[in-house]
Amino acid sequence: MNTALFSVRLVAWQDHATQLTHVRQTVFVDEQGVPPELELDEHDSDALHALAEDNDGHPIGAGRLLPDGHIGRLAVLATWRGHRVGRALLDVLIEAAARRGYAEAILNAQIQALDFYRRAGFSVTSEPFMEAGIAHQEMRKPLQNG
Repeated sequence: MNTALFSVRLVAWQDHATQLTHVRQTVFVDEQGVPPELELDEHDSDALHALAEDNDGHPIGAGRLLPDGHIGRLAVLATWRGHRVGRALLDVLIEAAARRGYAEAILNAQIQALDFYRRAGFSVTSEPFMEAGIAHQEMRKPLQNG
């Protein structure tokens, strides 16, 4: 997906770990206080990743799709929030999940981001719970594929 300001593409962890880690470290560890040992995990190498880059090729956003259909680690650098980078990342990951034949996309949303995901068609499917010291709720969206 390309816009006038940035582009989003699907990438492999092995090829883009440095760029993906930069975004996630900045947002989750530095801004939100998530312990670094919880942020990067054994699932990164098996996941399909979405990378957003500005027109100069600098990483500005990231997200991933796990083999079980869970979308997660959606992060956008603070200076790029409000420019639809998060929605572009989410749309690319939803499309990838549909192409893989998943019946639904599933994610654990931070409570403050529930409205963002609702606007993308997700519905809350759990009570609040804590993950990495941050309140979350599970959300799901049915997918049309095939």
